[in-house]
Order: sequence, then structure tokens, then C-alpha cells
Amino acid sequence: MAELELEHDKIIIGIDPGTNVMGYGILGIKGKTPSLIAMGVLKLNAMEDHYMRLHHIFERVTSLIAQYLPDEMAIEAPFFGKNVQSMLKLGRAQGVAMAAALNREIPITEYEPRKIKQAITGNGAASKEQVYTMLQRTLNIAQEDMPKFLDATDALAVALCHYYESQKPVFARGPKSWKSFIAQNPDRVKK
Repeated sequence: MAELELEHDKIIIGIDPGTNVMGYGILGIKGKTPSLIAMGVLKLNAMEDHYMRLHHIFERVTSLIAQYLPDEMAIEAPFFGKNVQSMLKLGRAQGVAMAAALNREIPITEYEPRKIKQAITGNGAASKEQVYTMLQRTLNIAQEDMPKFLDATDALAVALCHYYESQKPVFARGPKSWKSFIAQNPDRVKK
């Protein structure tokens, strides 16, 4: 795996958490150029025990981290739905994936689905298919290398969104009012 470290300045793992299918995408950054390293899914629907699914998620994410040595994790935040039980299960899956990264001291950033779609397609309401197509074009991925499960491309989109967000300049925040400016800069105010 030392080859991955030499080939890329940074590696980002993206996770699309799920209790039936969990997607993952590994993005390599060289200079200012992102490229696909790997993507896939973890199919969990064959397991009936929810806790075993969570254990399998933890084991697989830990394995991916050991294999690809990512510098950062980007994970899709659960969206609020009407089914509370589904939300609870999805939150647990997300938490277990995060625990695997935290266990290796990998920093984690969460992104809402709308933010991810906006970053990839320019439209926060884009379909999964539109995200798939934009990823294929942006990262020059051959059709035969594209997965059949959109959970994998969703995870790759989270990683690419994180890369885009990390490239934005950070602006210093100034004071919120003249009163706070004067309090912070008494030497710059004439009396």
C-alpha cells in the first residue's frame, strides 16, 4: 500500500451509509486532480440480525481503511424521513462507519445529500442517475468500470464533494458590528 501513498497527495474515503446496502468510494488526489481509486458496495440484506449488519459494516470499513490508508473520511448525513425506525437504523450504520474511522484517528466530515448533489451536478435536487453521469464525466471513468449499484457512486460523490469543499478558500470573519470592532481594535479608533 505504500504505492498509494506515493501516487497520491491525499486519499479520501466516502461512505454512503445503509443497513441494506452501504456504498464506499475511494478518491485519490494528486496535485489538484482527483481520480478514482476504488468504489463498491457492501450488501447486507442477506443478514437478518441488525446488530450483525452493524458489526459487518464496522469490519468492512476498518478493512477499507487498512487497505487504502485514507487521510480523511466524508460521510453522507442521514436525511430526515417519516419512518423513525429507518432513521434510527441508518444513524446507527453511519455511527458504526464513523467509529471505524475514529478508531484510526481519521478526521470525518458529514455532508447533507442536497449539498453533495449541488457540489457534483450544480443542482441540489439532482437524481442519483445525474450524479452517476457527472461523476463518470468528471473523473473520466469508463462505462465498464461504473458500478450497477448507485450506492457506490453516491459514496464517491461524497468524497468528491469533500475534495471540492476543502479547496474553497477560508475567509476570516470580521466583527459583527462597529461596537465589536471598536472593542477588538481600541488602538485603531481615534478619540
